Amino acid sequence: MVFNSVSFLIFFTAFFLLYWFVVNKNLKRQNLLLLAGSYVFYGWADWRFLSFLIGVSALNFYLGIHIEKAKNPTYKKVLLYIGLLAGIGGLAFFKYYNFFVTSFKDLFQLLNVNLNLQTLNIIVPLGISFFTFRTISYLLDIDKGKVQSTKDWVVFFNYVSFFPALLAGPIDKARSFIPQLEKNRFFEYNNAVDGLRQILWGLFKKIVIADNCAYITNNVFGNYESLPASSLLLGAFLYAIQIYADFSGYSDMAIGFSRLIGFNVTKNFDFPFFSQNIAEFWQKWHMSLTSWLTEYVFTPLSIKFRDYDKLGLIFAIVINFTICGIWHGANWTYVLFGFLHGCYFIPLILKGTINKKKKIAKDRLLPSFREFINVAMTFSLVMFTFIIFRSETIYQAFHYFKGLFSLSIFTNPIPPLSLSKLDTLAIVSFISIMLIIEWLNREKEFGLQINYIKQPYFRIGVYYAILFSILFFGAITSSEFIYFKF
Repeated sequence: MVFNSVSFLIFFTAFFLLYWFVVNKNLKRQNLLLLAGSYVFYGWADWRFLSFLIGVSALNFYLGIHIEKAKNPTYKKVLLYIGLLAGIGGLAFFKYYNFFVTSFKDLFQLLNVNLNLQTLNIIVPLGISFFTFRTISYLLDIDKGKVQSTKDWVVFFNYVSFFPALLAGPIDKARSFIPQLEKNRFFEYNNAVDGLRQILWGLFKKIVIADNCAYITNNVFGNYESLPASSLLLGAFLYAIQIYADFSGYSDMAIGFSRLIGFNVTKNFDFPFFSQNIAEFWQKWHMSLTSWLTEYVFTPLSIKFRDYDKLGLIFAIVINFTICGIWHGANWTYVLFGFLHGCYFIPLILKGTINKKKKIAKDRLLPSFREFINVAMTFSLVMFTFIIFRSETIYQAFHYFKGLFSLSIFTNPIPPLSLSKLDTLAIVSFISIMLIIEWLNREKEFGLQINYIKQPYFRIGVYYAILFSILFFGAITSSEFIYFKF
């Protein structure tokens, strides 16, 4: 049951009516309904791990209370480490056990030593990377005194399993989300309408942009050895657009559905393809993960390495982004993806410009030539690392790059089978429309936040045009959200 499905539409409509018209006058019942709805949503996706989600919630709920109560510092640390080991251990087992086993076997085979280690047929619980980071941050914040433990299990279980953000974020911290669960919520018309706009924009990006791009990128990456460099370049460009439209589209819908039921969750994207350097890009891409890693990984590392000046800062950033890469999955391609992004920061650190921010095209419609070049260079760096991200193996990524840098770059790209050049042109046109709309509204919360336009007929016309494009130009076969597998 995904956001762009009929089953979710039926589920959410029924939930919305019960939430606002039946239990709206009682906070406890409203929270109980929210928890029940979250478990129905998760169980529909994979009922086998519903008990695991409940167990994770129960463990961290009680650990949080006892960590706060603990007077003995040693006992407090033991409780904290139990929670951290349980969270990290769960991730290590479900996501990385087979990766570790295979990597060790391959390493020792290089030394002509055969290890009798067996991989397991492990099914990864949906959303484990997201709800695990929620629980870890909760325990760390209690330990540091940044937040008090909640004594209401319904509130905490809702924090862990909040269904709009359960499967692919955003990753909210307890100090911003739990207070929303503890106070009465009232239906706000303007907030709900804005939520509907954001849902519509997310659907457009997912169904019209991402799913249509997927048809081409799947074909290109599946047949990269027989395609000219021009097709490989097109595939790389479209995959960068695809993953952005797919993930930011999901985030827009998650935020929009949250607004419809009275919650404000963390903003996850801030038009990252208009960034002028890699530091700015990561301030705007998957912002909830970046914020989480900055607070709980990078900051402690930068303090630990501060005696090494810029070299220490480089170490902290490279380690931080390597962990960011590993977070995405058990594959050396993700490790290399994160490592390279960390290395991209080195010139900024050496020049001392890592924290300098400059708003693009301030008070102007178009960027300056220098700003445009900076944006194009940043996008190119990101696009090339997304080739590694998309590849199944390092070997495939290497040969993709090998095929990309050849004289066939100057030939016409070959379109995928059964896809005409006109179809390809239509997809590129929709991408252009998306980028133009987001550029014009880059100071807003999301691309379709056009309520500032005074002419209602024009606004309605834009909404109908987007709805029309979803219905008539959306991909026939919808692909799963990319970040569901993380």
